[in-house]
Amino acid sequence: MNRPPPRRTFLDALRGRGVPELKQRLAPCLLALLLAACAAPEKRHSPAELQAYRSADFSWPAAAQRAELSMLALERERLPQRLADPTQLPAALAAIMLFNIEIDAGRAPLLAALPALSAQPAERQRLLLTAAHTLYAADAAPLLWPLLSKLAGPREFSIAAYTLLKADAAAAPALREALRQRADCCDEPRLQALQAALDPAAASEPPLAELLAVPLKPGLPVVFSLQRPGRRAMGLALLRGADGRFVRDADGQLLQIPQLALARSGLPGTITAGNTPRGLFTVRGAGTAGNRWIGPTPYLHSMLPIESSLAEFRHEAEQGQRWSEAAYDALLPASWRVPLREAWLAGLAGRDDILMHGTTINPAYYRGEPYFPGTPSAGCLVAAEQWSETDGRLLASDQLRLVQAFSADGHDRGFLIVAELPGVGAVSLDEQLESAVRAAEHQMLEARKPSMATQGSPR
Repeated sequence: MNRPPPRRTFLDALRGRGVPELKQRLAPCLLALLLAACAAPEKRHSPAELQAYRSADFSWPAAAQRAELSMLALERERLPQRLADPTQLPAALAAIMLFNIEIDAGRAPLLAALPALSAQPAERQRLLLTAAHTLYAADAAPLLWPLLSKLAGPREFSIAAYTLLKADAAAAPALREALRQRADCCDEPRLQALQAALDPAAASEPPLAELLAVPLKPGLPVVFSLQRPGRRAMGLALLRGADGRFVRDADGQLLQIPQLALARSGLPGTITAGNTPRGLFTVRGAGTAGNRWIGPTPYLHSMLPIESSLAEFRHEAEQGQRWSEAAYDALLPASWRVPLREAWLAGLAGRDDILMHGTTINPAYYRGEPYFPGTPSAGCLVAAEQWSETDGRLLASDQLRLVQAFSADGHDRGFLIVAELPGVGAVSLDEQLESAVRAAEHQMLEARKPSMATQGSPR
């Protein structure tokens, strides 16, 4: 993770005090990251390259304290002018969300913009509605009710509905009725997900061992990212190796990588820049992102259903079959198909570029949040990294540990499963989780016995 700068300088900077006069201004930041998908790759890495990397090979000078405080001071200086200019309001709100500062200052301009929002382009609607959901749900709710029926786009309608639900859980019946009035209510993936949120099924806890033993394609690694509902706590990534056994450290402990699957918006996974969807992804190589907040450490390129072809998703050469929900379900244990349907809907809705990556965001922005020292993203899965405050060099990286463990057998292809476990607080490696891993390994071993016996018998 990024090591927070000393409280007397960094937190003073957050309050607008203690920042020396800038000698130069940084180029404008890509603040829209937290309201957009992750950046496209600049470089791809082979498994051999991934294995050769060391932390000392990576640096990100912008993560050094002096550069960071300069950037923060510049954004604070520009904020009043941006908030006063309607054309720059989305960028101003993005800065408020990213740095977690001046939240009160953004409230009035955002609320003033909402009544006329239905006449604005869909992308502006999305950006402002997302800010309303993230920061001002209770204040925005009275203005969103009359706006709801005027939002033609299913994405924008859904964001407004989730915001109203966040402000008041008792709004669900009225929102169900508003959803029923839409012609696209039953077949649009984002609206299907909204309907499920308004009419939640009875809670169930499918056996975790069944998920951890899912066969998928033999000989390829699988990352299991186990998260909490709501995502406001650190999750935990475990890795099943290409040999079907879960990867362990030299001391025999399961390899465990803390990982946060929370979007700054907190919106569900079918919405642009929402949380990482629950479900099955394919992993197709590693790359470096051209994104200031992700940094140079290689990411694992995860892809949703629909985003890749069915053959690519299953790592097969045959190109004839097409995607269907049945084809997606066939890859999952029957007991987990409903809990993991969100990734299918997210793919239908057009989400993409959801990566497993590191972070250059300073966790001090989110001090006091239950997921601290994790840093939220635009919907990706984020592992902690620590950057030098002096020169921006990478000191430690959970992301590099994950990438190297994933590619240890020469593979840069495999799968990712994001699932939620009931409970509160960070997901940790307790006896229940250890027991599920052991049971999964036993199931996989038993499943392999018939084929092993056949291979060893005379022809």
